[in-house]
Amino acid sequence: MSNILNAFLDENLQELRDQGLYNEIEPVEGPNGPIIKIKGNELINLSSNNYLGLATDEDLKKLNIAAVNKYGVGAGAVRTINGTLDIHIELEKKLAEFKGTEAAISFQSGFNCNMAAISAVMNKNDAILSDELNHASIIDGCRLSGAKIIRVKHQDMDDLRAKAKEATESGQYGKVMYITDGVFSMDGDIANLPGAVEVAKEFDLITYVDDAHGSGVTGKGKGTVKHFGLEKEIDMQMGTLSKAVGVVGGYVAGTQKLIDWLKVRSRPFLFSTAVPPGDVAAIMGALDKISASTELHDKLWENGDYLKAGLKKLGFDIGNSETPITPCIIGEEKLTQQFSKRLAEEGVYAKSIVFPTVPKGKGRVRNMPTAAHTKDMLDDALKIYEKVGKELGVIQ
Repeated sequence: MSNILNAFLDENLQELRDQGLYNEIEPVEGPNGPIIKIKGNELINLSSNNYLGLATDEDLKKLNIAAVNKYGVGAGAVRTINGTLDIHIELEKKLAEFKGTEAAISFQSGFNCNMAAISAVMNKNDAILSDELNHASIIDGCRLSGAKIIRVKHQDMDDLRAKAKEATESGQYGKVMYITDGVFSMDGDIANLPGAVEVAKEFDLITYVDDAHGSGVTGKGKGTVKHFGLEKEIDMQMGTLSKAVGVVGGYVAGTQKLIDWLKVRSRPFLFSTAVPPGDVAAIMGALDKISASTELHDKLWENGDYLKAGLKKLGFDIGNSETPITPCIIGEEKLTQQFSKRLAEEGVYAKSIVFPTVPKGKGRVRNMPTAAHTKDMLDDALKIYEKVGKELGVIQ
């Protein structure tokens, strides 16, 4: 190994460990359900984004296997050569219907969506107004585009209006976009899309909503744009096909012209092999389940409300989440890591989230009850939270 690289890695890895910022990855031995096994121990799983429990759904497993038997394990090429299978087209029609748009395009991941779509529409002559708490993939997509990035105070419509006015009236930019998460994954709050749309109309902003944590969760499962009834007002709806959908991949939904453009200008679509057919079949099955009934959605929210109430009663700081995402804010990074470790030792897997995912001093354990949890599981988790919280002085 290069001496320079070796010294760089030694110094910086140790610095992360000293600051409590090094993330240990523990492999899960089996399915990612409400109870998981790590190092042979069974733990109540409160760290999964498998919101509706669909990642382990038996019906979706059967659809995946049937598609593999019919098409094979991979698409065999990028979409623009001959990697577009008939089920990719079927999926994209289903996604457009699901999101209430004219058309949709699928990608290999949600991260790829933001890298692909933002940079295909925006360029160095443009400006992007970006909420300061937007996901890392949004930030990277904005950087890749070369556009001027203007940070907007979190959920502050007055700041958005002032910066939109300044950007559009400056004459410096060809296009100006406002981009926001639909649901902010670390705090659980929902974007003020009605306020953003009002500003966007005033200044002719392009609107882009990353609904990775909203699809399947808000709007009776149809997402945050649907939650506010703004399907005709938002230019670009992006989302993942993992998380609530339970599989893998991502999509962008919008007008037919937008999707036509992304098919010829979004680089991950042009240069990465298509989503495997087994995954496509499982995704379509998941969308059918979400569309047919709100049972899983309702159970998710019921469990989220139950866990929130329990943690709040114990005296934990759970922030101002408006969704089942339930942060337990500890603060100092090393204490946050210690808290998470002790939870695991007692039987709850709730991963610590520290800088750079959240600001320094805002370390937290992010809890994600799912539709698959039972009340008994959540009660057991609350007892462990109480024990560890008192032991470490986080609660009295």
